[in-house]
Amino acid sequence: MPFVIDASITACWLLPDGHDPVAGAARARAAVDELVAPAVWWFEVRNLLVTNEKRGRIDAAHTAKALALLAGLRVPLDQSPDETILLALARKHRLSVYDAAYLELALRERIPLATLDRQLAAAANAEQIGTIDAAL
Repeated sequence: MPFVIDASITACWLLPDGHDPVAGAARARAAVDELVAPAVWWFEVRNLLVTNEKRGRIDAAHTAKALALLAGLRVPLDQSPDETILLALARKHRLSVYDAAYLELALRERIPLATLDRQLAAAANAEQIGTIDAAL
């Protein structure tokens, strides 16, 4: 079954100190299931890589390798969120519009969400959208 991936999970996959059981479970599942993400994911991932370059945690070569790894995953980017639902979710769960985009996509497609963001995971559970957990 496909699932929505967010930037927090992706960060664990791409950064040297990014070890988390939920991210590991999502990575294992990504080997057999399709990933999907809202368009904002593309920007968030690149921002987190460049931010970590600026902090001296990684270098440009690491970023290039990370982006090559992501290109190999061929994550389709959803460009068509339902604005009304997205804004309602952001308000209801006190999420940023960026985070609500992940939730809206999972809700619309009726697929699980992989996130390390506790508030986003709680919102997904409140909306009865499954989340990827370490037990998978």
